[in-house]
Amino acid sequence: MVLVSLSLGSLAVLVLAASMVILPLILPPLPPPPLMLLFFPVGIMAALMLLAFSPQPDPNVVVFSV
Repeated sequence: MVLVSLSLGSLAVLVLAASMVILPLILPPLPPPPLMLLFFPVGIMAALMLLAFSPQPDPNVVVFSV
């Protein structure tokens, strides 16, 4: 017999994983979300891409010096 000791964190992950497997089998399917709600993650990603690839206002500014 093997004695298994689970910490509280690993037990919580195990319960979360089991609920993700069991609950979709029990609950009825949900209707699709409204179309405007689907554009929020796309808009956030587009804004982050725009900020990531936009040039800096002044490249000669020293932000941190050692």
